[in-house]
Amino acid sequence: MDRFNDKVVIITGAGSGMGKATAERFATEGAKVVIAGRRKAPLDALAAELSPAKVLVQTCDVSQESEVEALVKAAVDAFGGIDVLVNNAGVVVSGDVTQTSTADWRKVMSIDLDGVFFMSRAAMPHLRASKGSIVNVASVSGTGGDWGMAAYNAAKGGVVNLTRAMAMDHGKDGVRVNAVCPSSTRTPMGEGVVTNDALMAKFQERFALEGPAEPEDIAGAVAFLASRDARFITGVNLPVDGGISASNGQPQQ
Repeated sequence: MDRFNDKVVIITGAGSGMGKATAERFATEGAKVVIAGRRKAPLDALAAELSPAKVLVQTCDVSQESEVEALVKAAVDAFGGIDVLVNNAGVVVSGDVTQTSTADWRKVMSIDLDGVFFMSRAAMPHLRASKGSIVNVASVSGTGGDWGMAAYNAAKGGVVNLTRAMAMDHGKDGVRVNAVCPSSTRTPMGEGVVTNDALMAKFQERFALEGPAEPEDIAGAVAFLASRDARFITGVNLPVDGGISASNGQPQQ
């Protein structure tokens, strides 16, 4: 399958987990991939697995506007434009509002929400030119809620509604904007959940399917939303959650 043959795709947070799987998926479908993250070593390791002529490594902290602008410029300079932006970079900090420090609140907001805003704003002129698309990695935590994850829930809720707003604002420009909303996924960031047998047992009560998700499950949904197969889909926050949303998150009786 070559749905993205020579299309230029930027993926943030590409060094591990869902971002890495997404970069691999786009590469197998012929894309030129710009893999970005805060740490260079895992990006270099991923680049070594991909086609050298079709990969660009760029370190970037998406919470920093200057680094975001440098990433977008590097992608355009290297490959001539941008067709797809995947806003995947994210962090999680646990705690309710009384347990969350101001520094942790700012950290989560600056990466999980500001980063989506900065990247989308910087890439939008190029996406307008290519009639491209944005796929944000939100979360079911942004469509519902979790105990003890106030900052993360708030940030991902912002991503969910920013996705809708950008879809409305830029559809007439030919730019589609969608999001995937994963539940527990076997990634380094989700390790504390998926390796906790008692917690996963609780999750399994809520899943319609056997969980947790694998990074490749999320990557497949991202690739679909970015492809021409989804050409009449925009403003969608797609649950990739094993059916949790089908039961409104309620445990099975």
